[in-house]
Order: sequence, then C-alpha cells, then structure tokens
Amino acid sequence: MISKMILDDRTIQLTNYEEEKVNGLYTVSVEFDVRSEEYHDIATLLYKGTFDVKIPEKDIAFRGTIHNYSTSITNLYNEGEVGQYKLILLEVKD
Repeated sequence: MISKMILDDRTIQLTNYEEEKVNGLYTVSVEFDVRSEEYHDIATLLYKGTFDVKIPEKDIAFRGTIHNYSTSITNLYNEGEVGQYKLILLEVKD
C-alpha cells in the first residue's frame, strides 16, 4: 500500500492508491482524509489544478492535473470534522 504522495511541496497521507499507465502517461487515483484544521490549505492547493506529483515509495514523479475529484459531504468548517477526498490525476506532457 502506498502511504503518501507529494503535490508540489505538500505531503498528503493516503488511504487508497491506484495507478495505471495509458499511452505512456500516468493516471493516479487516490483517496485521503482532510481534517478541518487543514481544509483551507488543501482546498487552496487543489484549486491550482496542476501540480508536481511525486510518489516517493514508487520513485514516480510527473507533472499532473486534476481530471476528477470529489469530497464527502462533511462540513470541514466545523472544528474536529474529517472529510474524505478522492482525486484522479493525469500526467500532462510538458
């Protein structure tokens, strides 16, 4: 099980990880928990849409963009709440 990925310089602890290569480019699907205390930082990061993606445990690094994402319905503005994010990242050619 892959435990973390890095988007730009932000390390994200993963609860699920899947990858495949299509036409030589990575497609990575991940799930991770977001706590109310880190919600703003994560939301701001994901708003960028395109990132330097690193999967240290597999020695994978690429420039990726969000293809799809969803979150649980949890209100992360409430202190102590935890929501789940699901992202699909596609490698983009430079």
